[in-house]
Amino acid sequence: MSPLTRTIRVPRDAEKSGAAPAERVRPLDVALWCASQNWPVHPLAPGRKTPPANCATCRPQAHPVRECLCIERGGWCHGFHAATTKLARLSTWWEAQPAFGVGISCGPADLVVLDVDAHSAEVPSRSRLLPGIGIPEEVDLAGLASGFDTLALLAAFRQQTNPAEDDTTLRVRTPSGGLHVWYQALTSAERYRSSTGSSPKVALAWQVDVRATNGYIVAPATRTHAGTYTPVGAARLPAPLPEWLAAELQRTGHAVSATPAVRPPIPPPRRTGKTDSNTAHRLLAPLLAEVEGCAAATHGTSFTEKLNRAAYTAGGLVAAGHLSTHQACALLKAAADVARPHQSQRSLTVITSALSAGLSRPLHVKGRP
Repeated sequence: MSPLTRTIRVPRDAEKSGAAPAERVRPLDVALWCASQNWPVHPLAPGRKTPPANCATCRPQAHPVRECLCIERGGWCHGFHAATTKLARLSTWWEAQPAFGVGISCGPADLVVLDVDAHSAEVPSRSRLLPGIGIPEEVDLAGLASGFDTLALLAAFRQQTNPAEDDTTLRVRTPSGGLHVWYQALTSAERYRSSTGSSPKVALAWQVDVRATNGYIVAPATRTHAGTYTPVGAARLPAPLPEWLAAELQRTGHAVSATPAVRPPIPPPRRTGKTDSNTAHRLLAPLLAEVEGCAAATHGTSFTEKLNRAAYTAGGLVAAGHLSTHQACALLKAAADVARPHQSQRSLTVITSALSAGLSRPLHVKGRP
Protein backbone atom coordinates (compact mmCIF):
# COMPACT_ATOMS: atom_id res chain seq x y z
CA MET A 1 0.00 0.00 0.00
CA SER A 2 1.46 3.37 -1.03
CA PRO A 3 1.93 6.18 1.53
CA LEU A 4 -0.64 8.28 -0.31
CA THR A 5 -3.27 5.55 -0.45
CA ARG A 6 -2.75 4.80 3.23
CA THR A 7 -2.82 8.40 4.35
CA ILE A 8 -5.78 9.70 2.38
CA ARG A 9 -8.18 7.10 3.69
CA VAL A 10 -10.47 9.61 5.40
CA PRO A 11 -12.97 8.71 8.18
CA ARG A 12 -16.64 9.25 7.32
CA ASP A 13 -17.05 12.06 9.84
CA ALA A 14 -14.05 13.84 8.36
CA GLU A 15 -15.59 13.55 4.88
CA LYS A 16 -18.72 15.32 6.07
CA SER A 17 -16.93 18.07 7.95
CA GLY A 18 -14.20 18.63 5.38
CA ALA A 19 -11.56 18.09 8.06
CA ALA A 20 -8.01 17.24 7.07
CA PRO A 21 -6.77 13.67 7.49
CA ALA A 22 -5.46 12.98 10.98
CA GLU A 23 -2.27 11.55 9.50
CA ARG A 24 -0.22 13.84 7.28
CA VAL A 25 1.78 12.85 4.25
CA ARG A 26 4.86 14.55 2.84
CA PRO A 27 4.26 16.51 -0.37
CA LEU A 28 7.17 14.63 -1.95
CA ASP A 29 5.37 11.33 -1.28
CA VAL A 30 2.27 12.74 -2.96
CA ALA A 31 4.34 13.87 -5.95
CA LEU A 32 6.05 10.49 -6.32
CA TRP A 33 2.75 8.61 -6.03
CA CYS A 34 1.18 10.81 -8.72
CA ALA A 35 4.18 10.25 -10.99
CA SER A 36 3.78 6.50 -10.47
CA GLN A 37 0.31 6.87 -12.02
CA ASN A 38 2.01 8.47 -15.05
CA TRP A 39 0.62 11.90 -14.14
CA PRO A 40 3.18 14.67 -14.84
CA VAL A 41 3.75 16.69 -11.67
CA HIS A 42 4.83 20.29 -10.99
CA PRO A 43 5.23 22.31 -7.79
CA LEU A 44 2.71 24.69 -6.27
CA ALA A 45 3.82 27.62 -4.14
CA PRO A 46 3.91 26.71 -0.41
CA GLY A 47 0.44 27.06 1.09
CA ARG A 48 -1.10 28.11 -2.23
CA LYS A 49 -2.88 26.46 -5.16
CA THR A 50 -0.87 28.34 -7.81
CA PRO A 51 2.60 27.54 -9.21
CA PRO A 52 5.65 29.23 -7.69
CA ALA A 53 7.09 32.29 -9.38
CA ASN A 54 9.50 31.88 -12.27
CA CYS A 55 13.19 32.27 -11.60
CA ALA A 56 14.83 35.71 -11.61
CA THR A 57 15.99 35.20 -15.20
CA CYS A 58 12.58 34.21 -16.60
CA ARG A 59 10.54 36.71 -14.60
CA PRO A 60 11.40 39.92 -16.47
CA GLN A 61 11.81 38.31 -19.89
CA ALA A 62 8.85 37.32 -22.04
CA HIS A 63 9.81 34.25 -24.03
CA PRO A 64 8.10 31.19 -25.51
CA VAL A 65 7.82 28.33 -23.05
CA ARG A 66 9.26 25.90 -25.57
CA GLU A 67 12.46 27.96 -25.71
CA CYS A 68 12.89 28.21 -21.93
CA LEU A 69 16.26 26.79 -20.93
CA CYS A 70 15.15 26.50 -17.30
CA ILE A 71 12.77 23.64 -18.08
CA GLU A 72 15.41 21.91 -20.18
CA ARG A 73 17.82 22.17 -17.24
CA GLY A 74 15.30 20.78 -14.78
CA GLY A 75 13.80 23.99 -13.39
CA TRP A 76 10.17 24.51 -12.37
CA CYS A 77 9.53 27.74 -14.29
CA HIS A 78 6.25 28.20 -16.22
CA GLY A 79 3.99 26.14 -14.00
CA PHE A 80 2.37 23.07 -15.56
CA HIS A 81 4.59 23.36 -18.63
CA ALA A 82 7.46 22.07 -16.46
CA ALA A 83 5.48 19.05 -15.21
CA THR A 84 7.37 15.77 -15.28
CA THR A 85 7.25 12.15 -14.12
CA LYS A 86 11.03 11.96 -13.66
CA LEU A 87 11.47 10.80 -10.08
CA ALA A 88 14.97 12.24 -9.69
CA ARG A 89 13.79 15.68 -10.76
CA LEU A 90 10.81 15.59 -8.42
CA SER A 91 13.07 14.61 -5.54
CA THR A 92 15.40 17.50 -6.34
CA TRP A 93 12.51 19.99 -6.44
CA TRP A 94 10.98 18.94 -3.12
CA GLU A 95 14.35 18.61 -1.41
CA ALA A 96 14.97 22.25 -2.40
CA GLN A 97 11.54 23.31 -1.08
CA PRO A 98 9.81 20.63 1.05
CA ALA A 99 6.75 22.85 1.55
CA PHE A 100 5.87 22.92 -2.15
CA GLY A 101 2.34 21.74 -2.93
CA VAL A 102 1.63 19.29 -5.75
CA GLY A 103 0.00 20.13 -9.06
CA ILE A 104 -0.76 17.74 -11.94
CA SER A 105 -0.77 18.73 -15.61
CA CYS A 106 -4.08 17.29 -16.83
CA GLY A 107 -3.47 17.19 -20.58
CA PRO A 108 -0.40 14.91 -20.65
CA ALA A 109 -1.99 12.76 -17.93
CA ASP A 110 -5.15 12.27 -20.06
CA LEU A 111 -7.17 13.56 -17.13
CA VAL A 112 -10.51 15.35 -17.35
CA VAL A 113 -11.44 16.87 -13.99
CA LEU A 114 -14.72 18.61 -13.24
CA ASP A 115 -14.09 21.45 -10.79
CA VAL A 116 -17.44 22.03 -9.11
CA ASP A 117 -17.58 25.44 -7.42
CA ALA A 118 -19.76 26.59 -4.56
CA HIS A 119 -18.82 30.27 -4.73
CA SER A 120 -21.28 32.96 -3.77
CA ALA A 121 -22.22 34.59 -7.04
CA GLU A 122 -25.23 36.05 -8.82
CA VAL A 123 -27.11 33.31 -10.64
CA PRO A 124 -27.28 34.07 -14.38
CA SER A 125 -30.31 33.69 -16.61
CA ARG A 126 -31.49 30.12 -17.19
CA SER A 127 -30.17 30.27 -20.77
CA ARG A 128 -26.61 30.36 -19.39
CA LEU A 129 -26.92 27.66 -16.74
CA LEU A 130 -26.47 24.77 -19.18
CA PRO A 131 -25.00 26.21 -22.40
CA GLY A 132 -26.83 24.90 -25.46
CA ILE A 133 -29.68 23.41 -23.46
CA GLY A 134 -32.92 25.35 -23.12
CA ILE A 135 -34.38 24.93 -19.65
CA PRO A 136 -38.20 25.14 -19.88
CA GLU A 137 -39.86 27.82 -17.80
CA GLU A 138 -41.88 25.20 -15.95
CA VAL A 139 -38.66 23.83 -14.39
CA ASP A 140 -38.45 25.33 -10.91
CA LEU A 141 -34.95 26.72 -10.32
CA ALA A 142 -35.66 28.11 -6.87
CA GLY A 143 -32.70 27.47 -4.58
CA LEU A 144 -30.18 26.92 -7.39
CA ALA A 145 -26.98 28.53 -6.17
CA SER A 146 -23.84 26.64 -7.22
CA GLY A 147 -22.12 24.26 -9.58
CA PHE A 148 -23.44 21.35 -7.54
CA ASP A 149 -26.94 22.36 -8.64
CA THR A 150 -26.17 22.88 -12.32
CA LEU A 151 -24.20 19.62 -12.58
CA ALA A 152 -27.11 17.77 -10.96
CA LEU A 153 -29.46 19.50 -13.39
CA LEU A 154 -27.36 18.43 -16.38
CA ALA A 155 -27.20 14.84 -15.16
CA ALA A 156 -30.96 14.79 -14.57
CA PHE A 157 -31.59 16.23 -18.04
CA ARG A 158 -29.53 13.39 -19.55
CA GLN A 159 -30.94 10.81 -17.10
CA GLN A 160 -27.45 9.91 -15.89
CA THR A 161 -25.66 9.60 -12.55
CA ASN A 162 -24.65 12.94 -11.08
CA PRO A 163 -20.80 13.03 -11.27
CA ALA A 164 -20.68 14.71 -7.86
CA GLU A 165 -22.22 11.50 -6.47
CA ASP A 166 -20.19 9.09 -8.62
CA ASP A 167 -18.52 6.87 -6.03
CA THR A 168 -16.70 4.85 -8.73
CA THR A 169 -14.19 7.62 -9.35
CA LEU A 170 -11.79 9.81 -7.37
CA ARG A 171 -13.54 12.81 -5.86
CA VAL A 172 -11.71 15.43 -3.84
CA ARG A 173 -13.31 17.99 -1.51
CA THR A 174 -11.65 21.41 -1.82
CA PRO A 175 -10.99 23.77 1.11
CA SER A 176 -13.59 26.22 -0.26
CA GLY A 177 -16.35 23.58 -0.18
CA GLY A 178 -16.15 22.67 -3.87
CA LEU A 179 -15.46 19.27 -5.37
CA HIS A 180 -13.02 17.91 -7.94
CA VAL A 181 -14.41 14.93 -9.87
CA TRP A 182 -11.61 13.09 -11.66
CA TYR A 183 -11.99 11.05 -14.85
CA GLN A 184 -9.54 9.41 -17.23
CA ALA A 185 -9.94 9.83 -20.98
CA LEU A 186 -10.02 6.43 -22.66
CA THR A 187 -7.36 7.31 -25.23
CA SER A 188 -4.83 10.08 -25.78
CA ALA A 189 -6.76 10.93 -28.97
CA GLU A 190 -9.62 12.23 -26.84
CA ARG A 191 -8.37 15.73 -26.01
CA TYR A 192 -10.51 18.35 -24.33
CA ARG A 193 -9.87 22.01 -23.66
CA SER A 194 -10.01 23.52 -20.19
CA SER A 195 -12.80 25.98 -19.46
CA THR A 196 -14.48 27.97 -16.73
CA GLY A 197 -18.14 27.61 -15.87
CA SER A 198 -18.70 31.36 -16.26
CA SER A 199 -17.32 31.49 -19.82
CA PRO A 200 -19.78 32.83 -22.42
CA LYS A 201 -17.97 30.86 -25.13
CA VAL A 202 -17.04 27.35 -23.95
CA ALA A 203 -18.55 26.00 -20.73
CA LEU A 204 -20.09 22.74 -19.53
CA ALA A 205 -22.32 24.23 -16.83
CA TRP A 206 -22.39 27.37 -14.70
CA GLN A 207 -19.84 27.13 -11.86
CA VAL A 208 -18.46 23.86 -13.24
CA ASP A 209 -14.94 24.31 -14.59
CA VAL A 210 -13.21 21.71 -16.76
CA ARG A 211 -9.53 20.98 -16.13
CA ALA A 212 -7.97 19.22 -19.12
CA THR A 213 -5.51 20.25 -21.85
CA ASN A 214 -3.56 23.38 -20.87
CA GLY A 215 -4.79 23.11 -17.31
CA TYR A 216 -3.71 21.62 -14.02
CA ILE A 217 -5.36 20.29 -10.88
CA VAL A 218 -4.29 20.26 -7.25
CA ALA A 219 -3.32 16.76 -6.13
CA PRO A 220 -5.31 15.08 -3.35
CA ALA A 221 -3.80 15.40 0.15
CA THR A 222 -2.20 18.75 -0.78
CA ARG A 223 -2.40 21.32 2.03
CA THR A 224 -2.86 25.04 1.51
CA HIS A 225 -3.40 27.94 3.90
CA ALA A 226 -7.14 27.44 3.33
CA GLY A 227 -7.15 23.74 4.16
CA THR A 228 -6.52 20.29 2.70
CA TYR A 229 -7.70 18.77 -0.58
CA THR A 230 -9.40 15.73 0.90
CA PRO A 231 -10.59 12.62 -1.00
CA VAL A 232 -14.14 11.50 -0.27
CA GLY A 233 -15.54 8.02 -0.66
CA ALA A 234 -13.46 4.91 -1.26
CA ALA A 235 -12.20 5.49 -4.84
CA ARG A 236 -8.61 6.68 -5.10
CA LEU A 237 -8.17 6.60 -8.87
CA PRO A 238 -10.12 8.17 -11.76
CA ALA A 239 -12.74 6.07 -13.51
CA PRO A 240 -12.99 6.13 -17.33
CA LEU A 241 -14.76 9.23 -18.62
CA PRO A 242 -18.46 8.29 -18.97
CA GLU A 243 -19.72 8.26 -22.53
CA TRP A 244 -22.49 10.73 -21.80
CA LEU A 245 -19.99 13.25 -20.36
CA ALA A 246 -17.71 12.75 -23.36
CA ALA A 247 -20.70 13.55 -25.56
CA GLU A 248 -21.46 16.67 -23.50
CA LEU A 249 -17.86 17.86 -23.80
CA GLN A 250 -18.05 17.33 -27.55
CA ARG A 251 -21.39 19.14 -27.71
CA THR A 252 -20.16 22.16 -25.76
CA GLY A 253 -17.05 22.66 -27.89
CA HIS A 254 -14.44 21.22 -25.51
CA ALA A 255 -13.04 18.70 -28.02
CA VAL A 256 -9.65 19.79 -29.39
CA SER A 257 -8.59 16.69 -31.32
CA ALA A 258 -7.94 17.20 -35.03
CA THR A 259 -10.53 14.54 -35.78
CA PRO A 260 -13.45 14.17 -33.37
CA ALA A 261 -12.98 11.03 -31.31
CA VAL A 262 -15.74 8.55 -32.01
CA ARG A 263 -16.18 5.57 -29.77
CA PRO A 264 -16.87 2.30 -31.60
CA PRO A 265 -20.57 2.26 -32.47
CA ILE A 266 -22.77 -0.63 -31.48
CA PRO A 267 -23.47 -2.71 -34.60
CA PRO A 268 -27.06 -2.29 -35.79
CA PRO A 269 -29.30 -5.33 -35.40
CA ARG A 270 -30.31 -7.35 -38.41
CA ARG A 271 -33.68 -6.45 -39.82
CA THR A 272 -36.14 -9.08 -40.87
CA GLY A 273 -38.85 -6.87 -42.36
CA LYS A 274 -39.02 -4.09 -44.91
CA THR A 275 -38.49 -0.51 -43.96
CA ASP A 276 -39.67 2.70 -45.54
CA SER A 277 -36.81 5.17 -46.01
CA ASN A 278 -39.31 7.85 -47.05
CA THR A 279 -41.00 7.56 -43.66
CA ALA A 280 -37.59 7.85 -41.96
CA HIS A 281 -36.88 11.02 -43.96
CA ARG A 282 -40.26 12.42 -42.95
CA LEU A 283 -39.42 11.74 -39.28
CA LEU A 284 -36.08 13.52 -39.57
CA ALA A 285 -37.28 16.42 -41.75
CA PRO A 286 -38.92 18.55 -39.00
CA LEU A 287 -35.83 18.19 -36.80
CA LEU A 288 -33.61 19.31 -39.66
CA ALA A 289 -35.99 22.22 -40.30
CA GLU A 290 -35.55 23.32 -36.67
CA VAL A 291 -31.78 23.31 -37.14
CA GLU A 292 -32.01 25.34 -40.36
CA GLY A 293 -34.42 27.74 -38.66
CA CYS A 294 -31.58 28.83 -36.34
CA ALA A 295 -30.18 30.83 -39.27
CA ALA A 296 -32.62 33.59 -38.31
CA ALA A 297 -30.42 34.58 -35.33
CA THR A 298 -26.81 34.02 -34.32
CA HIS A 299 -27.59 33.55 -30.60
CA GLY A 300 -30.38 32.33 -28.36
CA THR A 301 -31.81 29.74 -30.76
CA SER A 302 -30.61 26.56 -28.95
CA PHE A 303 -28.79 25.59 -32.15
CA THR A 304 -26.51 23.02 -30.51
CA GLU A 305 -29.38 21.36 -28.66
CA LYS A 306 -31.46 21.12 -31.85
CA LEU A 307 -28.55 19.76 -33.87
CA ASN A 308 -27.78 17.28 -31.09
CA ARG A 309 -31.40 16.05 -31.09
CA ALA A 310 -31.50 15.69 -34.87
CA ALA A 311 -28.19 13.82 -34.97
CA TYR A 312 -29.20 11.49 -32.12
CA THR A 313 -32.45 10.65 -33.97
CA ALA A 314 -30.51 10.12 -37.19
CA GLY A 315 -28.20 7.71 -35.35
CA GLY A 316 -31.20 5.67 -34.29
CA LEU A 317 -32.46 5.57 -37.86
CA VAL A 318 -29.02 4.46 -39.10
CA ALA A 319 -28.88 1.73 -36.44
CA ALA A 320 -32.27 0.43 -37.57
CA GLY A 321 -31.16 0.39 -41.21
CA HIS A 322 -33.41 3.19 -42.49
CA LEU A 323 -30.51 5.42 -43.52
CA SER A 324 -26.83 4.99 -44.25
CA THR A 325 -24.28 6.81 -42.11
CA HIS A 326 -23.23 8.78 -45.19
CA GLN A 327 -26.80 9.89 -45.87
CA ALA A 328 -27.36 10.91 -42.26
CA CYS A 329 -24.13 12.91 -42.03
CA ALA A 330 -24.85 14.65 -45.33
CA LEU A 331 -28.35 15.69 -44.24
CA LEU A 332 -27.18 16.89 -40.82
CA LYS A 333 -24.15 18.77 -42.12
CA ALA A 334 -26.21 20.50 -44.81
CA ALA A 335 -28.76 21.70 -42.24
CA ALA A 336 -26.05 22.83 -39.82
CA ASP A 337 -24.19 24.76 -42.52
CA VAL A 338 -27.37 26.62 -43.42
CA ALA A 339 -27.73 27.83 -39.83
CA ARG A 340 -24.07 28.26 -38.86
CA PRO A 341 -21.93 28.37 -42.03
CA HIS A 342 -18.87 29.65 -40.17
CA GLN A 343 -18.60 26.90 -37.55
CA SER A 344 -18.61 23.80 -39.70
CA GLN A 345 -15.97 21.97 -37.64
CA ARG A 346 -17.77 22.54 -34.36
CA SER A 347 -21.05 21.39 -35.92
CA LEU A 348 -19.34 18.25 -37.17
CA THR A 349 -18.14 17.54 -33.63
CA VAL A 350 -21.72 17.73 -32.33
CA ILE A 351 -23.01 15.59 -35.20
CA THR A 352 -20.34 12.92 -34.73
CA SER A 353 -20.91 12.63 -30.99
CA ALA A 354 -24.73 12.58 -31.06
CA LEU A 355 -24.87 10.28 -34.10
CA SER A 356 -22.58 7.82 -32.32
CA ALA A 357 -24.79 7.97 -29.20
CA GLY A 358 -27.92 7.40 -31.30
CA LEU A 359 -26.45 4.26 -32.84
CA SER A 360 -26.92 2.50 -29.50
CA ARG A 361 -30.71 2.93 -29.69
CA PRO A 362 -32.15 1.68 -33.01
CA LEU A 363 -35.25 3.61 -34.03
CA HIS A 364 -37.59 1.42 -36.04
CA VAL A 365 -40.31 3.16 -38.04
CA LYS A 366 -43.12 1.84 -40.18
CA GLY A 367 -44.36 3.16 -43.44
CA ARG A 368 -47.82 4.59 -43.95
CA PRO A 369 -50.61 1.96 -44.24
